[in-house]
Amino acid sequence: MDSAVVEIDGSVMEGGGQILRVSAALSCITGSSIKITKIRAGRSTPGLRPQHLSGLQMVSDLCSGSLEGAAIGSTDISLTPGKMQSGSHTADTQTAGSVCLLLQAALPCALFSDASSQLCLKGGTNAEMAPQIDYTVKVFKPMVERFGVHFDCDIRMRGYYPKGGGELMVTVNPVKELLPVILTERGNITKIYGRAFVAGVLPYKLAKDMSAAAVRTIRKEIKELYINIPALQEKENAYGSGNGIIIIAESSTGCVFAGSALGKKGVYADKIGIEAAEMLLRNLRHNNCVDEFLQDQLIIFMALAKGTSRIRTGAVTLHTQTAIHVAEQLTQAKFTITKCEDEQGSNETYIIECEGSGAVNKHL
Repeated sequence: MDSAVVEIDGSVMEGGGQILRVSAALSCITGSSIKITKIRAGRSTPGLRPQHLSGLQMVSDLCSGSLEGAAIGSTDISLTPGKMQSGSHTADTQTAGSVCLLLQAALPCALFSDASSQLCLKGGTNAEMAPQIDYTVKVFKPMVERFGVHFDCDIRMRGYYPKGGGELMVTVNPVKELLPVILTERGNITKIYGRAFVAGVLPYKLAKDMSAAAVRTIRKEIKELYINIPALQEKENAYGSGNGIIIIAESSTGCVFAGSALGKKGVYADKIGIEAAEMLLRNLRHNNCVDEFLQDQLIIFMALAKGTSRIRTGAVTLHTQTAIHVAEQLTQAKFTITKCEDEQGSNETYIIECEGSGAVNKHL
């Protein structure tokens, strides 16, 4: 246990909840005590929101930690980690706060426990400003499994804004150490599929319109592949009303990309479908191996892995730069970002390389 407390400025760079998630998880794994100040200082509602608070409490539970200053609206917190605890843990945002963001904080911690953990995460499964649950299961999960991570997701209930009410059961198996990952060759896109959904009181036609508009948009650029985006009416396992779409593309080397969008009041369904399709196409025009939403989520695993990881990506996002900044403060990992010279035109790609810290699970 390090006696020195690492101070983290919660307002730097992206200045949002990601700083909390990455620093709390790394504190838990490395045993370093942290103090995070100026949490979300630049946001319209600064400080902790319900989703951040429940995520921090879960991380603290996972490492038998002592958490101080944790309350809604709090801008300063301290976490002193103790011994890792496997078993069952619950985090409930009691809002439509994203269960996927709760998982981002809790998953790395559970990997370094002494036995498998069951995480019950409650809130929004398909929320704005966060990955949709389908993204987490279909894109994040297979890509992070390359590091040696194994977890199962059971979507018990889908929950939509503003009520939430979703529930995700996640079983995480511990690892001795994480493997480095090389993702630099994309290959060809071999498969495009997805789901367009409506839940609650919304008409089924919205799902069909989103799907049709998405397929039309992709067809303009990718003509040779069959595109399968079924329109679904969610009845039993959905709480509240919502609509949205996610479209996934897989490559010949096993890279996975996605574009997604959620319905909003007063926005035509076609527009939602087109938005998701354009997001996917934007990520496929580069010769990258991870999309713009996955790059920051892989940083913590690269930092903890034993050995050198390399991922090829499009423009490096502020979220990714923030995750790197925090990971370098709390681990011995060293990151470098190099622009690839062989690209024509404006679709440049970058290699994010990390000499990982080689974290070892002391409990196994």
